[in-house]
Formats: sequence, structure tokens, C-alpha cells
Amino acid sequence: MHITAKVDYAVRTLLEIARATPDAKIKADSIAAAQRIPPKVLETVLGELRRAELVVSRRGPDGGYSLARPAAEISIADVIRAIEGPLASVRGQRPEDVKYPGAAEPLQSVWIALRVNIRAVLENVTVADIVADRLPEFVDALTGDPGAWERR
Repeated sequence: MHITAKVDYAVRTLLEIARATPDAKIKADSIAAAQRIPPKVLETVLGELRRAELVVSRRGPDGGYSLARPAAEISIADVIRAIEGPLASVRGQRPEDVKYPGAAEPLQSVWIALRVNIRAVLENVTVADIVADRLPEFVDALTGDPGAWERR
């Protein structure tokens, strides 16, 4: 799976908004400066996050952006889907729909296992987890390095 710059910017944008107090509205220029995101790119990202109902915006001097729902209810998978569409696919199809002949037949199980594990991480890590600097324990177990997140 390839994480695009746009997805990275979107996650960082949500983290910046989530870090603010719950009722605060964060201005786009503050997000751009704090996360070093080009303003034009941020404008596009914020539009997509708004259409996906992950952020809400308000115009005017007291306006800005805030999360549309609590950070604990926004998974990284939600962000990826909002920006790029469905998670891991194989040749544009679901892995269980791909049938390989002969010696390659077991490859289908590999693609399914890959998709399941990617989804397990992305669906279960939330914006709140990252803002609080705590990831679910299974993430450390998957890396084979317990405590890796805390040592970074």
C-alpha cells in the first residue's frame, strides 16, 4: 500500500485540528504553517475532508475548521477512504474475486491476508490515539518491536 502525500497531509491536518480545544475553530493558515503544508494543497484537502464529513467549516472572523465528530471516532482508514477511495485492492478487484491458476493459486490467500492486516491497523488507529501519543498494543506487536512507538 502506498500512502500518498495527500493522505499524509489529510491525517496531519486532522491531527492539528484535534489537538485544539474541542470548541475551537482552527484557521487554514494556522494548519498550513504548523504542518508545513502548501496552502493550495491544504485547501483541496480540507474540501475533501469536508465533503467526507470529517471536518466542518465556518466562515467569518470567528470561523475556521473543527472535527465533525470526536477524534476517537475518526480512524486512519476513514481518512484514506475520504482522500483516495477504498483500501488495499488487487488489480482493481477484491482479492477473493481473483482466481489464479496452477502454482499461483495460493497467492489469493496472501492478498487476502495482506488486506486484512492493513485494514486491522488502519481501522483501529484513530486520530485521538495519535494525538494522545498512544497506539493500540497490537500495532507494536505487528512491528515485532514492543514499545517502538514510545521510543521514537
